[in-house]
This record gives sequence, structure tokens and C-alpha cells, in this order.
Amino acid sequence: MSIALQITLIVTVVTVGIAIVGFLGFKISRSTKEMGTDAEQATFQALHHMSAAIPHLAEGLNDTNAAKASKALRRLLGCAGLVITDVNSVLGSDANHALSPQLLHRLQVSAGDAISTNKTQVNKLAQGTVVSSPLLVAGQPVGAVSAVHNRAGAGFVRAVSEVAGFVSAQLSQAELDTSRAQLLEAQVRALRAQISPHFIYNSLNAIASFINTDPARARELVIEFADFTRYSFRRRGDFTTLAEELEAIDRYLLLEKARFGDRIRVSLQIAPEVLNIQIPFLALQPLVENAVRHGLEAKPDGGLISITAVDEGQYAAIQVEDDGAGMDPEKLSSVLAGTTTNLHVGLRNVDVRLRQIYGAGHGLVVETAPNAGTLITLRIPKFIPSVDATPGT
Repeated sequence: MSIALQITLIVTVVTVGIAIVGFLGFKISRSTKEMGTDAEQATFQALHHMSAAIPHLAEGLNDTNAAKASKALRRLLGCAGLVITDVNSVLGSDANHALSPQLLHRLQVSAGDAISTNKTQVNKLAQGTVVSSPLLVAGQPVGAVSAVHNRAGAGFVRAVSEVAGFVSAQLSQAELDTSRAQLLEAQVRALRAQISPHFIYNSLNAIASFINTDPARARELVIEFADFTRYSFRRRGDFTTLAEELEAIDRYLLLEKARFGDRIRVSLQIAPEVLNIQIPFLALQPLVENAVRHGLEAKPDGGLISITAVDEGQYAAIQVEDDGAGMDPEKLSSVLAGTTTNLHVGLRNVDVRLRQIYGAGHGLVVETAPNAGTLITLRIPKFIPSVDATPGT
């Protein structure tokens, strides 16, 4: 959030407090400066009602929150009735007596006028004066506050406008909090989806070990490392083809074989008809890395990694299997649930991304047990609408 927006929100809240206190204070006589005067009580009451509304407004604009907030806001204004609307309908209302259907309709109409004109509206009715002021988030109307008062003067009109400003500030903060949470989640996903520091460190050490003994091999590995990192850090597109992902995996395994030699064996069985299907970017490489790091690295003799992909009609079935150490199924469940951190994060990341893209039923299927290896299965729909795919790097 920019500094200017922060200052705007703070000034808005302070201004509301001053305006509301002024509105309530003008109705009581001037008092002395002693503690507990009428003016001070009015101030405390105004602040109390504002505080009561904030927790509900902080959760955004919906039926439940608006209904709870409208009660505190009506008491804040001391009016006969108050409604909070979005751009289409009444979300919440409160009144000292039940609002008649006719008056409720007039409040909603007045709210609609405030939203369409983006200005406070004042309408005199037989039941009193209706004042409606728009709620603005990022400068755009998202609803309105409408209040009816038996004796409404200029002070009440100003108070309703300031209350709308107060509500708008809270809604803006709620939207900002939501956006911030989404951004943080996206950043975490992006970080976890990237090449791991563990792999970078080991690859550079492996390359360095060949510089003196086999310079040509070192040069080849540097090129493979550059190509792999360029693919991993690319910023275009959320999707890639299976063929491109397999090319990146081939480079990754070449670099790992520079460390492990013949301890890592690889088997590929890929049906040609699925090579061009679109899959989430870095959906397979973290699974292969998991097989190397947690499946084969600890075994003195290494093991076999098998990658298969077959056509299953509307789906492509892809499997990554290793005959390594395996893992405890209960530990696996906690990893996929996100309750275990810093362990097998690649599995968790891929599982979450698949469920977000294709639906809850399209996560990873993992079969494993201690000392029994691990088999991971993905079923990728072959045709996805509005896929953001960018072939190449």
C-alpha cells in the first residue's frame, strides 16, 4: 500500500471521528472541561460505536457483516433507520422500529441514486429525511449507506457522508488485506516452484570438479546448467508443454548424474501423442527432484527413476516413480496438508497448484511406504479453456 493511500485512510478515519463527535456535540450544551462531561460521554459513545463496526467491516462487504455493522452505525448516527447496500441490493439494515416495505424501498432507491451519481443524496419523505452516501473502494462505488432521520439538518447530512467515508476506508483496508494475503501466497508458490538452492550449490560444485580433470565436460555442464536455469526462471506463461518440461528434466538429471554417476538410472516411456499437451509449468521437475533428493540420494547404490506418460482419452496420465527410500504415509499426508514445512515442499507445491487449476479432484496421487519407493501419478486434462501457455523460453 502506498504512503499516500495510508495517509488517506488515516485522515478519513480521524475526520469521521471529528465529524460524528461534532454532530452529537452540537445537540448538547457546552460543558466544562471536567472529566465525565456530556461532551466527553458523547465522544466516548461515538468511538465505541465506531469500534463496534470495525471488526465486521474488516471482513468485507457481505450480508452477514453488513447486518452486524449497520446496527453499530445506526447507533453512531442516532437515526431511526439505516441500511447498507451493495450496487444491487440491501445487504444489512437496522432500525429502532421495523422499517416498512415502502420506506425500505425508498432507502434502496436513494442508495441507487448515490451510487449512480457518486454523490450524497438527500430526499425528504413523509417519514423523515433520507440521506444516502456512496461507498468507494479505489475510487469506484461498491455500495452505499442510507439513513433516515425524523429531523435531519446539515449536520446529519455531513455525518452520513463521513460515516460512508469511514466505511469506505475499512472496506479499502479489507480489500488490501485480501490482496496482500493473495500476493504473499503467490510469492510463496513462485519461490517454491523455482529451482532449489540445494540443487544450484551441488551443480556448481560438480561443474567445478571437472574444470581441471575434464574441461570439455565442465563446459557442457555449464551449458546444461544455463539452459535449465533459464527455463526454471522464465516469467512468461503459467503453462508449458510436456515435451519442454521433459527437456528441462533431462538437463536436470544430466547435472545430477555429474554428481552421482551411475547411481542414478533413468527410464522414459512417453507416448508421442501426449508430448504437446499443456501442463502447469514446473509440474514434473519438482517431482523428479524429490525422487533424487529424498528417494535415491541416501541409498549407497542409488536407484531407478521411471517417467511414463500415456494417453487416456481426455486425460494424459503421467507417473514419476523411484525405487528409493520411500516415506511414511502419515508423514506424506501432513506434507500434502501443509502442516509439515521444509520437507518435500515440491510435492506440496505441485499438489496445491494442480488442485487450484483443475479442481480439488486433480491433485497428486502418491503411493509410498518406508523402503518401498514412491509412485506419483498426475492425470492432466488435455483440453483446458483459457490456458496461458507460452511455448519456448
